[in-house]
Amino acid sequence: MTLRYENKEYVLKKPLLEIDESTATPKELAIHKQHTDDATKAACVMVATTVPKLQKLYEDYWPYEIILDLAETFHKKSRKERYEVVKSLMTCKLKEGESVCAHVQKMQRYVERLEKLNVTFDQEQSIDLVLNSLPASYDQFILTYHLNNTDTTLTYLSYPVKAETQRMTC
Repeated sequence: MTLRYENKEYVLKKPLLEIDESTATPKELAIHKQHTDDATKAACVMVATTVPKLQKLYEDYWPYEIILDLAETFHKKSRKERYEVVKSLMTCKLKEGESVCAHVQKMQRYVERLEKLNVTFDQEQSIDLVLNSLPASYDQFILTYHLNNTDTTLTYLSYPVKAETQRMTC
Protein backbone atom coordinates (compact mmCIF):
# COMPACT_ATOMS: atom_id res chain seq x y z
CA MET A 1 0.00 0.00 0.00
CA THR A 2 2.84 2.35 0.81
CA LEU A 3 4.41 1.72 -2.58
CA ARG A 4 1.11 2.30 -4.32
CA TYR A 5 0.58 5.51 -2.38
CA GLU A 6 4.06 6.75 -3.24
CA ASN A 7 3.69 5.57 -6.87
CA LYS A 8 6.68 3.24 -6.49
CA GLU A 9 5.04 -0.11 -7.28
CA TYR A 10 7.11 -0.42 -10.42
CA VAL A 11 10.09 -1.56 -8.30
CA LEU A 12 8.19 -4.80 -7.59
CA LYS A 13 7.73 -5.56 -11.27
CA LYS A 14 10.92 -4.22 -12.83
CA PRO A 15 14.34 -5.59 -11.88
CA LEU A 16 17.09 -3.13 -11.06
CA LEU A 17 19.67 -3.61 -13.79
CA GLU A 18 23.29 -2.55 -13.64
CA ILE A 19 24.32 0.08 -16.13
CA ASP A 20 27.69 1.12 -17.45
CA GLU A 21 28.09 4.63 -16.06
CA SER A 22 30.86 5.46 -18.55
CA THR A 23 28.56 4.98 -21.56
CA ALA A 24 25.17 5.91 -20.06
CA THR A 25 23.52 9.18 -20.96
CA PRO A 26 22.68 11.68 -18.21
CA LYS A 27 18.99 10.77 -18.61
CA GLU A 28 19.75 7.03 -18.21
CA LEU A 29 21.87 7.79 -15.14
CA ALA A 30 19.07 9.85 -13.60
CA ILE A 31 16.48 7.13 -14.27
CA HIS A 32 18.79 4.48 -12.81
CA LYS A 33 19.48 6.60 -9.71
CA GLN A 34 15.76 7.17 -9.19
CA HIS A 35 15.05 3.44 -9.58
CA THR A 36 17.86 2.61 -7.12
CA ASP A 37 16.55 5.15 -4.59
CA ASP A 38 12.96 3.90 -4.93
CA ALA A 39 14.05 0.26 -4.71
CA THR A 40 16.13 0.97 -1.60
CA LYS A 41 13.18 2.63 0.14
CA ALA A 42 10.83 -0.16 -0.90
CA ALA A 43 13.25 -2.86 0.26
CA CYS A 44 13.57 -1.14 3.64
CA VAL A 45 9.78 -1.04 4.07
CA MET A 46 9.39 -4.64 2.91
CA VAL A 47 12.12 -6.01 5.15
CA ALA A 48 11.05 -3.94 8.15
CA THR A 49 7.50 -5.26 7.97
CA THR A 50 8.38 -8.96 7.84
CA VAL A 51 9.11 -11.44 10.58
CA PRO A 52 12.72 -11.53 11.85
CA LYS A 53 13.53 -14.75 10.01
CA LEU A 54 12.59 -13.16 6.66
CA GLN A 55 14.31 -9.88 7.59
CA LYS A 56 17.61 -11.71 7.87
CA LEU A 57 17.00 -13.60 4.63
CA TYR A 58 16.01 -10.56 2.55
CA GLU A 59 18.27 -7.85 3.97
CA ASP A 60 20.43 -7.81 0.80
CA TYR A 61 17.66 -8.32 -1.78
CA TRP A 62 16.02 -5.78 -4.05
CA PRO A 63 12.17 -5.61 -3.97
CA TYR A 64 11.82 -7.37 -7.32
CA GLU A 65 13.95 -10.26 -6.05
CA ILE A 66 12.01 -10.45 -2.78
CA ILE A 67 8.71 -10.68 -4.66
CA LEU A 68 10.02 -13.41 -6.96
CA ASP A 69 11.36 -15.45 -4.06
CA LEU A 70 8.18 -15.09 -2.00
CA ALA A 71 6.00 -15.99 -4.97
CA GLU A 72 8.05 -19.10 -5.70
CA THR A 73 8.08 -20.20 -2.06
CA PHE A 74 4.41 -19.64 -1.29
CA HIS A 75 3.01 -20.54 -4.70
CA LYS A 76 4.13 -24.14 -4.20
CA LYS A 77 2.36 -24.30 -0.82
CA SER A 78 -0.86 -22.69 -2.04
CA ARG A 79 -0.87 -24.88 -5.18
CA LYS A 80 -0.70 -28.01 -3.04
CA GLU A 81 -3.42 -26.71 -0.73
CA ARG A 82 -5.65 -25.82 -3.70
CA TYR A 83 -5.18 -29.34 -5.05
CA GLU A 84 -6.13 -30.89 -1.71
CA VAL A 85 -9.23 -28.72 -1.28
CA VAL A 86 -10.39 -29.30 -4.87
CA LYS A 87 -9.86 -33.04 -4.41
CA SER A 88 -11.92 -33.00 -1.19
CA LEU A 89 -14.66 -30.96 -2.83
CA MET A 90 -14.88 -33.19 -5.89
CA THR A 91 -14.97 -36.42 -3.89
CA CYS A 92 -17.47 -35.15 -1.34
CA LYS A 93 -20.60 -37.31 -1.59
CA LEU A 94 -23.66 -37.39 0.64
CA LYS A 95 -24.39 -40.82 2.05
CA GLU A 96 -27.96 -41.97 2.58
CA GLY A 97 -29.27 -40.90 5.98
CA GLU A 98 -26.67 -38.18 6.55
CA SER A 99 -27.64 -34.56 7.17
CA VAL A 100 -28.02 -32.60 3.94
CA CYS A 101 -27.55 -29.37 5.86
CA ALA A 102 -24.18 -30.46 7.27
CA HIS A 103 -23.14 -31.80 3.86
CA VAL A 104 -23.96 -28.55 2.03
CA GLN A 105 -22.24 -26.49 4.72
CA LYS A 106 -19.14 -28.67 4.43
CA MET A 107 -19.06 -28.17 0.67
CA GLN A 108 -19.66 -24.45 1.13
CA ARG A 109 -16.59 -24.29 3.41
CA TYR A 110 -14.52 -25.96 0.66
CA VAL A 111 -15.75 -23.38 -1.86
CA GLU A 112 -14.99 -20.51 0.54
CA ARG A 113 -11.49 -21.89 1.19
CA LEU A 114 -10.85 -22.10 -2.54
CA GLU A 115 -11.98 -18.50 -2.96
CA LYS A 116 -9.34 -17.49 -0.40
CA LEU A 117 -6.82 -19.36 -2.56
CA ASN A 118 -7.94 -17.38 -5.65
CA VAL A 119 -10.06 -20.15 -7.16
CA THR A 120 -13.55 -18.92 -7.80
CA PHE A 121 -16.77 -20.68 -8.62
CA ASP A 122 -19.84 -18.77 -9.58
CA GLN A 123 -23.02 -19.56 -7.66
CA GLU A 124 -24.33 -21.91 -10.36
CA GLN A 125 -21.12 -23.95 -10.45
CA SER A 126 -21.16 -24.29 -6.67
CA ILE A 127 -24.76 -25.47 -6.73
CA ASP A 128 -23.99 -27.91 -9.55
CA LEU A 129 -21.19 -29.41 -7.45
CA VAL A 130 -23.56 -29.85 -4.50
CA LEU A 131 -26.31 -31.36 -6.65
CA ASN A 132 -23.78 -33.72 -8.22
CA SER A 133 -22.73 -34.87 -4.75
CA LEU A 134 -26.22 -36.10 -3.88
CA PRO A 135 -27.09 -39.79 -4.12
CA ALA A 136 -29.53 -41.18 -6.70
CA SER A 137 -32.39 -40.99 -4.22
CA TYR A 138 -32.31 -37.19 -4.72
CA ASP A 139 -32.79 -37.36 -8.49
CA GLN A 140 -36.41 -36.16 -8.25
CA PHE A 141 -35.33 -33.22 -6.08
CA ILE A 142 -32.61 -32.31 -8.62
CA LEU A 143 -35.09 -32.48 -11.48
CA THR A 144 -37.58 -30.31 -9.56
CA TYR A 145 -34.79 -27.90 -8.68
CA HIS A 146 -33.77 -27.47 -12.31
CA LEU A 147 -37.36 -26.93 -13.38
CA ASN A 148 -38.28 -24.41 -10.68
CA ASN A 149 -35.24 -22.72 -9.14
CA THR A 150 -33.21 -20.44 -11.33
CA ASP A 151 -31.71 -18.00 -8.85
CA THR A 152 -31.09 -20.08 -5.74
CA THR A 153 -27.99 -19.59 -3.63
CA LEU A 154 -25.77 -22.30 -2.23
CA THR A 155 -26.84 -21.39 1.31
CA TYR A 156 -30.49 -21.80 0.33
CA LEU A 157 -29.91 -25.46 -0.49
CA SER A 158 -29.08 -26.21 3.14
CA TYR A 159 -32.44 -24.87 4.39
CA PRO A 160 -35.97 -26.22 4.02
CA VAL A 161 -36.93 -26.11 0.37
CA LYS A 162 -40.54 -27.21 -0.16
CA ALA A 163 -42.93 -29.71 1.33
CA GLU A 164 -42.33 -32.20 -1.48
CA THR A 165 -38.59 -32.10 -0.81
CA GLN A 166 -38.65 -32.45 2.96
CA ARG A 167 -35.73 -34.89 2.91
CA MET A 168 -33.50 -31.96 1.81
CA THR A 169 -34.12 -30.16 5.11
CA CYS A 170 -31.69 -30.13 8.01
